[in-house]
Amino acid sequence: MVNQSSPMGFLLLGFSEHPALERTLFVVVFTSYLLTLVDNTLIILLSVLYPRLHSPMYFFLSDVSFLDLCLTTSCVPQMLVNLWGPKKTISFLGCSVQLFIFLSLGTTECILLTVMAFDRYVAVCQPLHYATIIHPRLCWQLASVAWVMSLVQSIVQTPPTLHFPFCPHQQIDDFLCEVSSLIQLSCGDTSYNEIQLAVSSVIFVVVPLSPILASYGAIAQAVLRINSATAWRKAFGTCSSHLTVVTLFYSSVIAVYLQPKNPYAQGRGKFFGLFYAVGTPSLNPLVYTLRNKEIKRALRRLLGKERDSRESWRAA
Repeated sequence: MVNQSSPMGFLLLGFSEHPALERTLFVVVFTSYLLTLVDNTLIILLSVLYPRLHSPMYFFLSDVSFLDLCLTTSCVPQMLVNLWGPKKTISFLGCSVQLFIFLSLGTTECILLTVMAFDRYVAVCQPLHYATIIHPRLCWQLASVAWVMSLVQSIVQTPPTLHFPFCPHQQIDDFLCEVSSLIQLSCGDTSYNEIQLAVSSVIFVVVPLSPILASYGAIAQAVLRINSATAWRKAFGTCSSHLTVVTLFYSSVIAVYLQPKNPYAQGRGKFFGLFYAVGTPSLNPLVYTLRNKEIKRALRRLLGKERDSRESWRAA
């Protein structure tokens, strides 16, 4: 069946069923996007500038920050346009690019969070061998595997989704182009695509979550065998930020991709999807920096240098 509707683009309904809420959501999304841009850029900058942050943990943290920047930028500008005015259209090309990038980056974050859990496991359970196990070459290899796997996943899933025979109304009941929303827009048989989506969700959501839970189970056992309160606090400080980010990320992802298919779940899923696309990228830097002494120290040094340079400029 030839798709005659896709070249004309789509209508993103978003939250149009709640018109009074759209302006409030615009302010929330815009503020969160600014925080995402500033905070994640700052983390990347600090990780590059300061040698004390040239460690595996901050390497993966800066990688996640770069990913969050790209993830939000792929969807938030279009979302802000749709929330502000009556025009809620997106071109077929724009939808295709957004689908490919969002799917790829979401998969990358699932894998990177698993890699970071392994890093925390080695740091707590095998601290004497940490430098030999988690070496820079391995960090680059693990990050490369995460990006390549997600790219392959997006290449495999995006083309079949975009070749649906879409219904004439061209209305996507979502705020961005997502696989599940485009499946609902199709007027043809989507059984194969639904099975493919379910399998992909299990492989790239459930499977990465399993080693994360196993890592923290091993960490919990190791911590319970420690009688020192100082060691307990150190282990908690090492793992608490990542565990919080994992909880925020996976709770929203599971609510979006592994929920039952019904109208109530669809409406609720849009708000979880909004939190996944906008909320978690803005909260992640805050979670990682609030209890991180090294980043706080690097930030104070950066601000101090800027203050000194301003004073020298004024004196001159």
